[in-house]
Amino acid sequence: MVRRRERREGTKVFVSADHRGFSPRSELLHAKAEGSQVYHRVLAGGERPGWINFDAGVRDADASFDPEPTRSDEPGIIYFTSGTTGPPKMVLHTQASYGLGHRLTGELWLDLKPNDVHWCLTDTGWAKAAWSCFFGPWQMGACVFAVDSRGRFDPVAALRTLGQYPITTWCAPPTALRLIVREDLSACRFSHLRHCVSAGEPLNPEVIAAWKEATGHTIYEGYGQTETVVLIGNFRSLGEKVRPGSMGKPTPEFTVALLDENLQELSAGREGEVAVRVRPERPLGLFREYWRNPNENAARFREDWYLTGDRAARDAEGYYWFVGRADDVIKSSSYRIGPFEVESALIEHPAVLEAAVVGKPDPVRGQIVKAFVVLRKDRAPSEELRAQLQAHCKKVTAPYKYPREIEFVAELPKTISGKIRRVELRQRP
Repeated sequence: MVRRRERREGTKVFVSADHRGFSPRSELLHAKAEGSQVYHRVLAGGERPGWINFDAGVRDADASFDPEPTRSDEPGIIYFTSGTTGPPKMVLHTQASYGLGHRLTGELWLDLKPNDVHWCLTDTGWAKAAWSCFFGPWQMGACVFAVDSRGRFDPVAALRTLGQYPITTWCAPPTALRLIVREDLSACRFSHLRHCVSAGEPLNPEVIAAWKEATGHTIYEGYGQTETVVLIGNFRSLGEKVRPGSMGKPTPEFTVALLDENLQELSAGREGEVAVRVRPERPLGLFREYWRNPNENAARFREDWYLTGDRAARDAEGYYWFVGRADDVIKSSSYRIGPFEVESALIEHPAVLEAAVVGKPDPVRGQIVKAFVVLRKDRAPSEELRAQLQAHCKKVTAPYKYPREIEFVAELPKTISGKIRRVELRQRP
């Protein structure tokens, strides 16, 4: 993946840490490969022939420098999207859209103060790190807590860290929280913790309830994209009540609406695509463009709107409820079924650790609901359990939403940011 991105995107400098050596398959470790455009390779925490030693460079660097004059609308940073629905896209943010735009994230959603110690469970390679590990805390003058936790996520170690150190605000992705609430939380004491948030994908209401019951803390969900700062959220700082399962309400400074296929705004109670108004005034916390991708830019920026590609509904009180990525919504017979609701129902069952739901082609219904289920360690696949899960979904959701097929798997395919790659599951037979 690294090699493909480096060659395709014209990378000039490649920087990485020495995680006890790269995979031997990585061409970037060795001399310049044919067709490579990388001018410099920098390695932190180790040495390798042909690479610049980052640590030595830091020791020898001058403490003073002359900053390069820049305009607020000039390119500042490029992130790759998570790639949940297809190949990752390059998202270009300006000098201001993330650096200044994440003031909203830090102040309203993370609720940070200068005396806070903030810990975010995220890898540095995706945009959520910019939200919670860099720009948000930086804007608010808060301290960032960091842990070198390479390898598979360990929920017990995370709970131990949360209780051992003076962490006051905490951000964890849904994937981590689903594993954490399966642990014994009765002995956990978080004497410094005051605020918990989650983002990345929708968090199941039962996870929010389990954490609240065990710790007394509410989890405040936030919604945004690599392309944005926080767009919609449950904002403790604004005194909004949390409705478990809801994305929350739009962030001040953004005009958010649900649109139909004709770009017409929809009223409460109807499902549509989440969109951000960009005219007559473009909001600060929105990316500039998809780098070198005119077709995607044309598809996403239409008339006065930026189209997120996510579908949701809004209730009468202004709360938004996530349905799914437009590509993930299942069309079965005459029904539209969001995968999140079915996944939440499955996860409620005590035998289930994780679940993902996709649409499978069907000659009669167009699509049927198919579920991929990871069981807890003390449970084994069986036809009886499959029938129990189907009956449970019929009871919790609606009869037409239950998964007609259930496949038990050892693990689910995920992006580096922990999001389920449903596009990969749809490609399975």
